[in-house]
Amino acid sequence: MTDGWIPYGRQLVDDDDIAAVTTSLRSGWLTTGPAVDTFEAELSSVAGAPAVAVSSGTAALHAAYAAAGVGPETELVTTPMTFVATAAVACALGARVRFVDVDDRTLNLDPEAVGAACSSATRVVAPVDYAGHPADLEPLKAQAHAVGALLVEDASHSLGAEYRGRPIGAVADMTTFSFHPVKLITTGEGGAVATGNAELERTVRRFRTHGLVRDPDSHRMQGEGAWHQEVHELGLNYRLADPLAALGTSQLRKLSRFIDRRTELARRYHSNLASVEGIRLPITLEDVRHAWHLYPIRVLEGRRRHVFDFLRSKGIGVQVHYLPVHLHPVFSDMGYEKGSCPVAEQAYDELISLPLFPDLTDDLQDRVMEELRAGLRV
Repeated sequence: MTDGWIPYGRQLVDDDDIAAVTTSLRSGWLTTGPAVDTFEAELSSVAGAPAVAVSSGTAALHAAYAAAGVGPETELVTTPMTFVATAAVACALGARVRFVDVDDRTLNLDPEAVGAACSSATRVVAPVDYAGHPADLEPLKAQAHAVGALLVEDASHSLGAEYRGRPIGAVADMTTFSFHPVKLITTGEGGAVATGNAELERTVRRFRTHGLVRDPDSHRMQGEGAWHQEVHELGLNYRLADPLAALGTSQLRKLSRFIDRRTELARRYHSNLASVEGIRLPITLEDVRHAWHLYPIRVLEGRRRHVFDFLRSKGIGVQVHYLPVHLHPVFSDMGYEKGSCPVAEQAYDELISLPLFPDLTDDLQDRVMEELRAGLRV
């Protein structure tokens, strides 16, 4: 924290992380190498499915959607309560996005509404685990499979969370992660796709490296020599660099501690703010382990802007997550209309994310809560 400013989120990089990156830099590997292999292996253990590391969370979405066959004349069903990338990648692939409203309790996709929105054109249903609370994955998966689509879970907020006793990464057909600096762990920039489907994993691996096929037995042009490699389907350069993967492995080994501290901070918010009038606190449904990437409260009676500005004036770096995607001008220009997702739109008018990160001290959190109470009083 600089000059008394408390951000809503930040990375925690310690001496072990710095040492891991230094060791990697001295290894002679800069692009994808042994550190990526190690990171993928340890991430697979956490996710409960084989993981493919890529250069960002957006790259993970792109690789997963491409592997699922998202493209022209297909549709992707998703939530408006997310960062724009979840939908923008589908549009970039030429697909039509169908935004479906959310459950008012968790701000995750409403499975019944998803069922009504799916059609024969649906190729992917893409829930987002808002704030770290897992979406209701099993009914969403059933709705997707009923029309021949895949469930691609955007778990940028929920690495280390659990759904009905299973790790996030082990339930959906594909699960994408982000390792941006404000996420649960960081590789600086980076992401990953986890999937238990061997063919999808192979497709994602090829996509992240220009689509290159290096296995001689898979070549269409046989006998060309040891130098030969082919492209059968187009891909991009979405590789993760070895030093960043080394940072990710070091961070990943602290994930449980990070989530434990986030959970304790969420508990302190709960217990100290439960009786405060004018706000609504987030909840955790049964059968999930919340990762607490964010702590979003709802400020009632039209006072969100006032409280937001007050807290910012006091050095509390609150944020709003998110402007519903269909309200961004680029989507409005495509014909998406305000009023189409009323639950998400009402939530947006009320949301403020309070500071939440592993090295937020109790004293600083107490200051956040004191200023919140003051802002609600004036």
